[in-house]
Amino acid sequence: MDHTLDVDVAILGAGTAGLRAAKAARQWTDRVVVVDPGPLGTTCARVGCMPSKLLVAAAHAAHDAGRAWRFGADVRRAPEVDGAAVMARVRAERDRFVGFLTDTTDAWPDGALIRAPGRFVDAHTLVAGDTTIRARATVIATGSRPVVLPFLDGLGDRLLVNDDLFDRTDLPASLAVFGPGVIGLELGQALHRLGVRLRVFGVGGLVGPLTDPAVRDAARAAFAAEFPLHDDARDMVVTPDGHGVVVRWTDADGVHEDRFDAVLSATGRRPNLDRIGLDALDVPLDRRGVPPIDAATLRVGDLPVFIAGDAAIDRPLLHEAVDEGTAAGRNAAALALGGPLTALNRRSALAVVFSDPGIAMVGQTWRDLEPGRFVTGAVSFDDQGRSRVMLRNQGLLHVYADRATGRLLGAEMVGPAAEHLAHLLAWAHQLGLTVPDMLRLPFYHPVVEEGLRTALRDACAQLDLPAATCAA
Repeated sequence: MDHTLDVDVAILGAGTAGLRAAKAARQWTDRVVVVDPGPLGTTCARVGCMPSKLLVAAAHAAHDAGRAWRFGADVRRAPEVDGAAVMARVRAERDRFVGFLTDTTDAWPDGALIRAPGRFVDAHTLVAGDTTIRARATVIATGSRPVVLPFLDGLGDRLLVNDDLFDRTDLPASLAVFGPGVIGLELGQALHRLGVRLRVFGVGGLVGPLTDPAVRDAARAAFAAEFPLHDDARDMVVTPDGHGVVVRWTDADGVHEDRFDAVLSATGRRPNLDRIGLDALDVPLDRRGVPPIDAATLRVGDLPVFIAGDAAIDRPLLHEAVDEGTAAGRNAAALALGGPLTALNRRSALAVVFSDPGIAMVGQTWRDLEPGRFVTGAVSFDDQGRSRVMLRNQGLLHVYADRATGRLLGAEMVGPAAEHLAHLLAWAHQLGLTVPDMLRLPFYHPVVEEGLRTALRDACAQLDLPAATCAA
């Protein structure tokens, strides 16, 4: 039977941003409803950061065992990877993480969650299944989904995306990975280290999210030394062949062809905004289908509508979705109840790729910076002490500082301990520290962080500041 529900805040999506929006809105009002057709459990827990890190962890274990001889350990034979056991652990731990989140929604009172797709009828009305929802304000937190390039259409079950990779019960024998970005590098390298024969294809020479040409070159060299990386493949043709696929491509060396069991599409994600009736709101949409969003309040124009998380595809990261969901939920409830809107307090930009060597970006990227206004401090990890001790001596770190003031502007790196160095740099960036400030902080020995100190000293020597400033 159809019925109507009157609420202060409606939230489309029960992912990370949606859950946080609901929690924030309920601090103001109990008249909150979340609409999500399922499956529940957030993108991160079900198909993103957590299952991918489980696969990466298994790959690191196998890789470390296989290179133990380099440390003098007597390993009689190469490690044998049981693909079914690897994927069984991935699924079991994945389900455990998802369970923690579904426990949250299961504890909500009756009527707080509607398990159906939701669509706008107008700015104050949505329809979800047989329920009409009249809401004073709405938060859109519908997340995103993988992009599949047109030339991969028609491959059927030979085509994989990360959303279904983790439901496999075994590893494929061979795989063509399209997209050397965050997902492609993490999953591609992990599968390679677990014994999957693969090639990774990209265009334009891009490697991960890196924008600094020198750091990108260092990353390309490191990964290409481990597995076939074609970062500027052209004229791609992929055709089904029996139970597999044949990939044909052109590069600087000519035309090539190879056969694989399956294809992994890792060419980005698109916002889930095309199925929620945005046309009813009469707002302009950009090429991605995203309406204009106020960066401070996350409000769509002057409508009682807010957007948070991957649905905006601005910073599609879990910690950003947490902050955005909290801000959007708080502002939606405030608008519904006549209170003031508050600005989202953005943290310093921080992005990490859990490859080996790792990739990290902090603050402003090289591409963001104005030439002539900044200096670059560099360190190669090839001969950095602790990195050589661990046989993880690959990579390059660039830190960027304002030439006149010495303030840390950002960094890009590929190298060991990237996730940890990135946190140190992000904290320093958010605190507004200068390079001399950072050099006055303690550095232990022997640690990878000493490489950061080398880069900071290099930057400091180039600043328009007195030489004594860099005496540390």
